[in-house]
Amino acid sequence: MIPDYQSLMLPVLRLAAVGETRVADIAERVADDLDLTPEERDELLPSGRQRVLHNRIHWAKFYMSKAGLIASPARGRFVATDKGKALLATAPERIDVAVLMREPEFREFYRNEGGAAEQDGVITKPLNLASPRTTPEEQIDAAHAALMAALRDELLPRILANSPAFFEQLIVDLLVAMGYGGSHKDAAAQLGRSGDGGVDGIVNEDRLGLDRIYVQAKRYAPGNPVGRPDVNGFVGSLVGLGATKGVFVTTSTFSQPARDYVKHLAQRVILIDGQELADLMIEHGVGVRSYRTVEFKRLDEDFFGEE
Repeated sequence: MIPDYQSLMLPVLRLAAVGETRVADIAERVADDLDLTPEERDELLPSGRQRVLHNRIHWAKFYMSKAGLIASPARGRFVATDKGKALLATAPERIDVAVLMREPEFREFYRNEGGAAEQDGVITKPLNLASPRTTPEEQIDAAHAALMAALRDELLPRILANSPAFFEQLIVDLLVAMGYGGSHKDAAAQLGRSGDGGVDGIVNEDRLGLDRIYVQAKRYAPGNPVGRPDVNGFVGSLVGLGATKGVFVTTSTFSQPARDYVKHLAQRVILIDGQELADLMIEHGVGVRSYRTVEFKRLDEDFFGEE
């Protein structure tokens, strides 16, 4: 298990006391010392932009630097300061934010970050600058995931509350937003046109119409899964039409036999259940809109580099 960033402070400081080092080198040493699995070593933040272990080591280093325990003599490199080495000489069992709060530099940093005021040398508000276990990126990603889950849960009931014609138009909007079907007019003209057995419509895979995708859509309640017979009927229609690609969309779920059935077909059949439908709508901006944009900036190392 990957330690939280506060638990990493002591091992990071110990390694930094040996000499100049980098986050990547520290991560490799820590992973070896803790016998982390390959999966744990490569685990990414939900954003997919950084490894969890690297992110937590970075924040452990950052907070200790604000307490004067670590310095950065060169780009991407850091080392323990005399103050950091002096702290290690006391043989601490753990270094965490509470320990860092003993340093005036860190308390000043905390106040500037919107923390508590200090009265008579006592912090008057519990520390909320940093979560005990998660880094700021992890907190942001978790909050984003929670908001997306809530939005997903709102979408499906709203779809079911509308008419079948609305659902058909939603599929048109989504396919066009994803780059299929050409224009809205072209896609709308083809979707719902077939009426051929298990096929509800046909859309072009590309704007030139070099290949076609056959579509089936079922607006079912969440507790009513689409079973293998429905999917089998759709595949039978594809065979009869000589089609090789199909998309089956439902607002509910697919049974496991239905999912197993499409895995080994000659045709390429994609099953999109209610959750995946909602995710695609969110990703491609169908039925949702942005209401707030938060921009995060990071240091531009190239700007400060001198040749």
